Formats: sequence, C-alpha cells, structure tokens
Amino acid sequence: MSKQNTDSDVAFISALAELLNKNDLTELSVKREYGEDDSLEVRVVKQANVVTVAAAPAPVVHAAPAPAATAAAPTAPAAAPANEDPAQHPGAVTSPMVGTVYLAPEPGAAPFVTVGAQVAEGQTVLIIEAMKTMNHIPAPRAGTVKRILVEDGHPVEYGAPLMIIE
Repeated sequence: MSKQNTDSDVAFISALAELLNKNDLTELSVKREYGEDDSLEVRVVKQANVVTVAAAPAPVVHAAPAPAATAAAPTAPAAAPANEDPAQHPGAVTSPMVGTVYLAPEPGAAPFVTVGAQVAEGQTVLIIEAMKTMNHIPAPRAGTVKRILVEDGHPVEYGAPLMIIE
C-alpha cells in the first residue's frame, strides 16, 4: 500500500471514530475495497467505563432532611439480583435493532405497558426509532410485564434486553 493510501486510511479511521461519537454508537465495522487483493477492514469500538458500587447498610443517624435535589432523583427500575443477566432471562424481550426507545406512542401519552400489566402476543410494548422510522415492537408472547429495563428516550443496542415478560 502506498503512502497516499495510508494517509487516506488514517483520515478514514478518524472519520469513523468521529461518526461513532457523534451518533452515540458503541461499535462500527467497515470493509474498504481498493482492488482485487487490497482491502482495509476497520472495527472501531468505544468501551464504556463500568463502575460497580456495592451499597453497605447505612448507619442510623438522626440528621436533617436531604436536600430537595436528592429527593427528586428518579428511581431506578425494580432491582434484580446482582448476578442475574436480564438478557439471559427466558422472558427477556430484546431489541431487534439499534435506535432510541420510546415507552409511549407520543410525548405525554400513557405508556404502552407498565410493570404488572398483562400483554397479549403481538401487542405493541414500545417503539424503537431508527433512521427517523418508528418501529413498533410487539410482545413475543402473552404474559405479565415483570420488569422494564430501559428508560424512555434512551438509546438501545441490537440485542439489548428491553423488558421481561413472564
């Protein structure tokens, strides 16, 4: 490969990395063909920093009430055992695509489903927006929604667990 190709490859890889960051992607793979026996395969992956914090029981202390900002913090979805991987759960509904998840048909509307709701097979449980297209995600089976693992308006990856239906 010539110096010209090397310089353009570096610029190409830099552009891919910028595209990865700009679109909140975690991985991008591309194969560039130059000729019959000359190609470049690039895989750019962004590693997320995962921090695990084990909470110890808080000591009993009589103190002033917490500030309003702490009290207004959103609550997390129902807690699961620390060693359970929701994607391995037999009732897991996984994302069929990369996109942005919406739990309601439009802003301010009631969500499609809530924890504890009964769903029928084929019933829309959420929407994933991908490339400006709203894709209705159906329940793969009838059952009860046990957990919702995603937050409205947040990005999801292909294969990411969305909810548990038992």
